[in-house]
Amino acid sequence: MVVALIGILIGGVIGFLLPYTYNTAYSLYITIAILACLDSVFGGVRANLENKFNIKVFLSGFFGNSILAAFLAYIGDRLGVPLYYAAIFTFGGRLFDNFAAIRRLVLFKNKSI
Repeated sequence: MVVALIGILIGGVIGFLLPYTYNTAYSLYITIAILACLDSVFGGVRANLENKFNIKVFLSGFFGNSILAAFLAYIGDRLGVPLYYAAIFTFGGRLFDNFAAIRRLVLFKNKSI
């Protein structure tokens, strides 16, 4: 857990010292990919708290989900259909489910859920 906090701190410092801007045309793809990555991070934290964490599963989910979500947004953009909603509902729902499970695991450490 300490390593994760150090990683977040280092990432925040780098983000503030080296600001990066991107073309606003890509904002939909970037936000969907970030949502997918956050879902994977929360899933990884939950798996770690449940002693089920596997780095291969985490990394494949992290990159696979973000690429798939950005691809869905791109295809939907080309077709004129808002397919990115599928990613928003899926990853957003799982993000809240994982957060709820993390909260219960932290609050009730010694009890089974």
